[in-house]
Order: sequence, then C-alpha cells, then structure tokens
Amino acid sequence: MGKSKRNSPKPDSNRAQRLAERRAARERAAQTITRPFEGLAAECDLVALREFVPSATATLKLSPQVAAQRPVTFATVLPGAVAALVRAGDEPAGFVAAQVQFQSDDPAADLAAAVLWTQKAEPGESLQSAADASGDAPPSLAEVIDAGAGLDLTVHQDFRWWVPEGVTPDPQVAATIEQADQAIMPSDRLELGGDSRGAAWWVDAGEKAHLRWVRPEDEDELMLALARVHAAGGLHLGEGSRFAGSFRTHGLLVPVFDLDREKHQSEWVAPAAEFGARLAEALATDAPMTSDERRSRDGLRSRQVTLR
Repeated sequence: MGKSKRNSPKPDSNRAQRLAERRAARERAAQTITRPFEGLAAECDLVALREFVPSATATLKLSPQVAAQRPVTFATVLPGAVAALVRAGDEPAGFVAAQVQFQSDDPAADLAAAVLWTQKAEPGESLQSAADASGDAPPSLAEVIDAGAGLDLTVHQDFRWWVPEGVTPDPQVAATIEQADQAIMPSDRLELGGDSRGAAWWVDAGEKAHLRWVRPEDEDELMLALARVHAAGGLHLGEGSRFAGSFRTHGLLVPVFDLDREKHQSEWVAPAAEFGARLAEALATDAPMTSDERRSRDGLRSRQVTLR
C-alpha cells in the first residue's frame, strides 16, 4: 500500500514556501545566542549599559592574549552611534560602544571585534559596524578582555566626554552634544556592597524614578525567588516604592521598581540592600512552592516583558 502524499507539498506551492520559511526561522532561533555575556564578571553591567544606561564609561582590562597597543574605553554610546573609534592625540586611545546603530545577533562577538579593531586602526578613524572588522573566526569576548574583571564605571550626566579635555568642539559637534544632553535621564549605579549581586541602576524618568536591577541568576530560579518574596509581602523597597514588573534581555531577568523621585538616589541604597537580602534568602530556599507562591509566580510572569 503506497504512502499518502497529502503531507508532502509540491516544491512550487505556497505551503512549501511557508514550511521552508518556518524551518529557516527555527534554524535562526537555534543559532541565536541568548546569554552573550555569560561567564564574564561584568555581565550585568554590560547588559545595563547596552539596554538603558544613557552615559557611562569604563576602561577595559584587556586579556594578556591581546597585544595591546593602546588603552580602550568602553562607553554606552559614541558620536554617530558608531561601534568604535580611535581618538587622535599624543597617545591615541580606543573607544568601543555598547549601543550601536548596526549590530549582529551576537553582541559579545561584536564587542570583541571592535576592541581588536581599535588596536590596529589609525588615529581619527571610526568603525561603523563591528561586522566590518570581524575575521573569519573572531575570538570570543572572554579571550579579548579579562573575564574576571568588573567595570570600574564613571557615570556621566552629559556627553561632554565625547570631546577630549581642553579641546573646543566645532559648532556642529557642540550642537550634537547639546541635543544628546537634552535626551539624558539622570542615572546612577547604586553601590549596595556586601553580598549583593548584579547591577542595580537608579534613573529619574521624569514623572517617576525607577530602579532596574540586572540579576545574574538563572531566569526561572530568580522568578521563583521573586514569587516567594512577593507571597511573603516583601517585594518592595519600602515606603515610596512599588514593584512594576520585570523584563528579560540577553538571557537575564531585570526586576523593575517604581520609586518616589523626591528621594535622592542614595536614600534607596539601604532599602535595596535589604531587598537583596530577602531575595538571597528566597534563592537559597529549596522547599516546594506553596499555593500562594504559585499564584504569585503566575502573576509576576504576566507582567514580564522580553526585550530581546
């Protein structure tokens, strides 16, 4: 008895085309790197600088495997949203950006390629896209920067660092900086100390302030811990705060709190540290979930947004 051919679409049919598109989409999804900065001590800050920090810089500690010719500064964004540039001067310096105009599905590989480009480019040159600098087999980011080093960040409230100290920008550059400055929302990284994990960033968004806390834990484990804290009534930073939800980006979960913007950012350090302690206790709990905790988890998941 012959096999039915009802499930074998003709090569030129629309259904065949749709199936081919679905297969291609599945293959692309399988190749997508969901947690590109995993294994790096600076993972949480790298994610924060890519996604929502407006203006910050840090000198990168390069791997001994890189024959470093010049220092490299990691920055949130560079003029023209380029991937990298080499600033001319007596001692040329490289700059690489987190927020770029053109990017691939692997931001860690892009960053690695951009760092290596700064070591060979001529002073005054800029790199529009890291893809233009990638070789056939670009090294991993962990091979280019020191994987065990955090970022010693300088948070700026403007973009004047785009121009070297002592240099007067031309009118067009000055106008670009002024326009960029007007879009900045005041931001700061909360230094919580102790055993606090991740990167907690305060931002004044206008009507409200927010705390966005990039966490390094597995997403499911963190969601379970948040549910335990919520069921116990502790999912807050005290008076003047409200848990707003969470978003997923680069394989990490980022809890977000709405805050009273009348309070100075330093006033949220102690409440955030206390919440961090509650969360750490919940993460260490291995008991089965209660019905209240399951309801809390379902509710928290419904308020979760995926950025990428």
